[in-house]
Amino acid sequence: MKPVAGRHPKLTRRTTLTLPADSLLQAEKLARARHLNLSAVVAEALAEGLRITGAAARGAAVLKNYERAFAGFSESELMLLDGIVMEPKKARSKRKR
Repeated sequence: MKPVAGRHPKLTRRTTLTLPADSLLQAEKLARARHLNLSAVVAEALAEGLRITGAAARGAAVLKNYERAFAGFSESELMLLDGIVMEPKKARSKRKR
């Protein structure tokens, strides 16, 4: 088992989890394939899931701050801030067939 960054590998706690049967089967298959114990596979999957959840929460916070900062601008003003230049459409020339 790889130690989690910033944590001592011996700082663990024994606990009981209730897992969906299909998730448990997948974890057991992965443990056998990687020659790891089930606890290592579950710990790794949990750590990755928590990392992804944390990243999503930080992304949502950034979006919320962005929306709050730009709430007073009209759509045209936002396009100008984004560097989008709107030009009038040119009349299409009629093609000869």
